[in-house]
Amino acid sequence: MDKINVGDFMAKELVVFKPEMDIYAAIDSLVKSAISGAPVVDDDGKLIGIISQKDCLRTLANGVFHDAPAGPVSEYMTEAVMSIGPEMDIFTVADLFLNNVYRRIPVVENDIVIGQISRRDVLCAIQYMAGKINP
Repeated sequence: MDKINVGDFMAKELVVFKPEMDIYAAIDSLVKSAISGAPVVDDDGKLIGIISQKDCLRTLANGVFHDAPAGPVSEYMTEAVMSIGPEMDIFTVADLFLNNVYRRIPVVENDIVIGQISRRDVLCAIQYMAGKINP
């Protein structure tokens, strides 16, 4: 079997957020898109963080519903983000998911976000290797 890479199964059409975006708009987008998180990028498309459902839950912890201002995504996002390249093999990515709490990992090439791989995408790779689906 040929080597299966992240680029073969990653999502290429992504919801991305800007750091200055209002956190409520980001929450709305996550809910409407039915996703659990997305990369935060600068104007050049470079990865600067990730915003997850868990990050957004901090709006409650910060008292937003008690007349406190919401703030931008940059105040809630996780800045220390692991990213990988599209040539990484799917077995290594599966190991990363098994040994970390990540649900998604941004895929970066030349510092620009070009995709994202999720646990679900790795499951699709397993289905492909078992002959159940086409890539």
